[in-house]
Amino acid sequence: MPIIKSAKKALRQSRKRKIHNTVYKQKMKTLLKETRALVGKEKIDEAKKNLSSIYKALDKAAKEGVIKKNTAARKKSRITKFLSKPPVVKAKKK
Repeated sequence: MPIIKSAKKALRQSRKRKIHNTVYKQKMKTLLKETRALVGKEKIDEAKKNLSSIYKALDKAAKEGVIKKNTAARKKSRITKFLSKPPVVKAKKK
């Protein structure tokens, strides 16, 4: 545990920031997981409805400094590409 006053304050700040950042990260991850699950169940129309909320969550996280701007852009690009192409169904081996 810190002894110096400034170190104590830094610890308080880092704990507060960790909680703050976790909220944004969790929101992003759950939305992306839900969308991928919907695509897996072949409910692409419902997945496309989640797209605007995913964009919003990613942009908000980038704005708050939780992730970098290019990371948000990359994630948006990949999820859009994932939704636009038809899902690949693997053939069963005999």
